[in-house]
Amino acid sequence: MVLYHDKEWGVPVHDDRLIFEFLSLEAAQAGLSWHTVLKKKENYRRAFENFEPGKVAKFNQTKIEKLLEDPGIIRNRLKIESTVNNALRFLEVQKEFGSFSKYIWGFVGNKPRINTIRRLADYPAVSPESDALSKDLKKRGFKFMGSTICYAHMQATGLVNDHSLDCFRRKEIMAL
Repeated sequence: MVLYHDKEWGVPVHDDRLIFEFLSLEAAQAGLSWHTVLKKKENYRRAFENFEPGKVAKFNQTKIEKLLEDPGIIRNRLKIESTVNNALRFLEVQKEFGSFSKYIWGFVGNKPRINTIRRLADYPAVSPESDALSKDLKKRGFKFMGSTICYAHMQATGLVNDHSLDCFRRKEIMAL
């Protein structure tokens, strides 16, 4: 978890494939700890074709059944099926906006939102932006995209900088 925090969490992401990976892993995390998903990340990359949305969108029922037998990932049918569904929806958004990055960054005015986090109690679980993103994703047919999942995604991919005021990564990420 420390390595994830120090190297990945909160770094602004504009690469569509990586955004899809984070979205998929956040959805898989629903109801579980992030640690559970993070330790399975490499297995997920293998199982879901390195999170290439075009490849995942082509998964059929046979592939889904095979994934349900894979002990390296969370074997929840609804979550696996939602990843395939979300890949299809992701491609639709890419087509409409030119990139998923352009779409999602629009929810924060195309620049990271900087929060003032002093203590654990200051961390929000949702925001007006995550509410709006969740509502729009659901309208577009995405699954497992509640506001809390969207907020966690926004934190992870740097749309929101929630590193605390005393965290060394806060200024490093703001300088990017």
